[in-house]
Amino acid sequence: MRRSETVVTGIGLATPAGIGADATWRRLCAGTPTASADLRLAGLPVDFSCRVPDAELAAALGRGLRWRTDRFIHLALAAAREATRDAGLQPGEWDADRVAVVIGVGSSGRDTDLHVAQCLTSGTYQKISPTTVPRALPNMAAGEIAADLGAKGPGLGVSTACASGATAIGVGRQLLKGGMCDIALVGGAESACGPLSAMGFWRLGALSTRRHDPAGASRPFDADRDGFVLAEGAGVLVLERAEHARARGATGKAVLSGFGATSDAHHPTSPHPEGEGAVRALRAALAEAELAPGDVHHVNAHATSTKVNDRMEAAVLHEVFRGPPPVTATKSILGHSLGAAGAVEAAVCVLSLQHQSIHPTANLDVPDPGIDLDIVTKAARACRMDTVLSTSFGFGGQNAVLVFQAP
Repeated sequence: MRRSETVVTGIGLATPAGIGADATWRRLCAGTPTASADLRLAGLPVDFSCRVPDAELAAALGRGLRWRTDRFIHLALAAAREATRDAGLQPGEWDADRVAVVIGVGSSGRDTDLHVAQCLTSGTYQKISPTTVPRALPNMAAGEIAADLGAKGPGLGVSTACASGATAIGVGRQLLKGGMCDIALVGGAESACGPLSAMGFWRLGALSTRRHDPAGASRPFDADRDGFVLAEGAGVLVLERAEHARARGATGKAVLSGFGATSDAHHPTSPHPEGEGAVRALRAALAEAELAPGDVHHVNAHATSTKVNDRMEAAVLHEVFRGPPPVTATKSILGHSLGAAGAVEAAVCVLSLQHQSIHPTANLDVPDPGIDLDIVTKAARACRMDTVLSTSFGFGGQNAVLVFQAP
């Protein structure tokens, strides 16, 4: 590890595969989708999602904490606690003023919003909790993590739609580089599988309606794809400067060497048709990492399983790489956790480097003839990798790209 490097020393995940990075990695390598019927969506045009197992989440948190906070905060806390343990950090022993928390959230408090709306409609105002406002604020994922772990440095909530988690990781890296902290807990969290989100995305035509086959619904790059599958989750990384990690005897799992962020300035929901902003974000991340396109050995693609976005991303990868490296699509197995997705996929990139393996893309039965990529399917692929890249794109034309390298 060189002095100026930003290293990842801890990983925490709460995904539909379970609580913990190991559970998520095993499910991804098995290539088994997590989508299933969701009783909260029963009777709606889309009645399935990818949910984090309730029993596992409850076991990870105390009852009082779960009562007073919204579910996206539950997920964030579970991931942050694991990441901190994985990094070998003892919150009571660190310099709290030098620990930052940056968490991306695309939207928050949707369960709370629905409950309040029902109370207003029925006139039962007294059932509206006094915790309604604080539990729904998007910055409270970062705030609750800071309070839970005693982190008193900069605390930031970042919101760039489906790029939120990736953007938060990039912002945390900038805080470290600027000397504003020594440790940064960074990532994303989102729980938007409820009726409000489901019907909003359904009306946009963004969701798969494959009700007869939920497990086969998320199928990035497949010719028969018809939209994404809503998911929830959280991913948190511990970032440190290399010299700080070395001084406390920590081992870097990966180096975060590049971050690129751009705006399309084009349309509220549709990406630029040529992916112009995405191309610039990719090139900016590679430039900051001082890498050429040919140095990248694997791309964890945004790959939402929508017609327009998958084709746009494939075109972008060809524009930047000319001959793109092997690609995988995590959302084919875990669904699309919106603001958390970029952080979850960043953690998966680190796991890929550690295991020197690329997990398969599920449900790719008949590749879209307009997409010419080396997509890993059917089984995990062992691959010698030094550099991997993750792409995240969000509504509002928000683009974020992260580059990770072996330590």
